[in-house]
Amino acid sequence: MDYKRADRVADLLQRTVAEILLRRVRDPRLGKLTVTGVEVSADLRYAKIFYCFVGTPEERPQVAKALEKARAFIRREIGQRVELRYVPDIQFFYDASFDYGEKIERLLHRIHEES
Repeated sequence: MDYKRADRVADLLQRTVAEILLRRVRDPRLGKLTVTGVEVSADLRYAKIFYCFVGTPEERPQVAKALEKARAFIRREIGQRVELRYVPDIQFFYDASFDYGEKIERLLHRIHEES
C-alpha cells in the first residue's frame, strides 16, 4: 500500500491542530469542536482542515468565525511544533458527514419504532 508523505503530514497536522484547539485556543465557541480530518496538497503548501461540532445549526456560523479568527494563531503554533520547510496555509471546512450519519440513524430508529 502506497502511503504518501502528504498523508503522513495530514495525520500529524490533524493531531497537532486538535491539541492546539484543546489546549491553547481559549475561545469558548470552539470547546465542542472535533477535527475530523485533514487533506494536504502534494507540495505540502495547503491544508484543508475538516471539523464537526456538537451544537445547533445556528451556532455553525459563530464557530466558523471563531476558527477564522484563530487561523493565524493556529498556523503559527503548527510552525513551532511541526518541522516542515513551509508551514501550510490552512483553511477550515465544516464536515457534514456526521450530520448525514445522524439523519440516517434517526430514520432507522423511526423505522424500527414503526415496525
